Amino acid sequence: MAYTATDVKNLRERTGAGMMDCKKAMDETGGDMEAAVDLLRAKGLAAVAKKSSRTAAEGLVGIAVSGTRGVAVEVNSETDFVAKNDQFQDFVRKTTEVALGAASDDVEALKDAAYPDGGTVADKLTNNVATIGENQQVRRMKTVSVANGVVVPYMHNAAAPNLGKIGVLVALESDAAADVLEPLGKQIAMHIAAAFPLALNADDLDVEMIARERKIAAEKAAESGKPAEVQAKMVDGAVAKFAKDNALLSQLFVMDNKTPIAQVVEQAGKAASTKIVLKDYVRFQLGEGIEKEVTDFAAEVAAAAGL
Repeated sequence: MAYTATDVKNLRERTGAGMMDCKKAMDETGGDMEAAVDLLRAKGLAAVAKKSSRTAAEGLVGIAVSGTRGVAVEVNSETDFVAKNDQFQDFVRKTTEVALGAASDDVEALKDAAYPDGGTVADKLTNNVATIGENQQVRRMKTVSVANGVVVPYMHNAAAPNLGKIGVLVALESDAAADVLEPLGKQIAMHIAAAFPLALNADDLDVEMIARERKIAAEKAAESGKPAEVQAKMVDGAVAKFAKDNALLSQLFVMDNKTPIAQVVEQAGKAASTKIVLKDYVRFQLGEGIEKEVTDFAAEVAAAAGL
């Protein structure tokens, strides 16, 4: 598989590894980007534990809550300039409100839904593209709800009310009063924004992600030269730590860096004399998982890497 100077630069940005290390990794993996990332991690040359938090795309995340239901929507634009445009912000806000009443998290169905100003969401999106002069996309949405309790919204780096770069929703199921649940939900939401959990609990972590972490851990363990049974324990320990660090309920609360989130919720329930369950959450970060188009620095990479 062939690769380019841009591929080397992308790998460097994703991993933080040196340029020549990135070029060697691309050579060894035949230009396979994901394999090269894993190779650099196995060699201890990468710092990519949360690579998706470093990817970038412009636009806005919108959040909305009504009663015991909340939704987050991401709408992308080409530039940050458009994200500051009143017309674009109004579109994201109203589209999020439409999404709040949707029957599913199907983006195509959302685009077919009626828009408050007439026509459909897709019609308004097309009009925005034509009048603003920049491509825009409704990328994703996710809804959370509880039968009894609260859904607490939090927007980090807000550009306007309920619009910004990191939108969080926390769903707490409980008979406790709102004045008990809402402060708890706000603290957990702020933790989620900062700590970037990948799932609610360890069992919900992506199977392929766990398999990938196990493979990387096995490669690192093999380099230690220790007996096979010791290597096996090293691998199991590394995978267990990954799960603990990335599942919300087992993460250490950022407010004190010692109490697991599950225990924070349990303690709040005891204080309120009723059970509180952290049922679900949403964390949408603008541009998460989108590869950034590279338009600069490629020549320098090419020259240094000999491409």
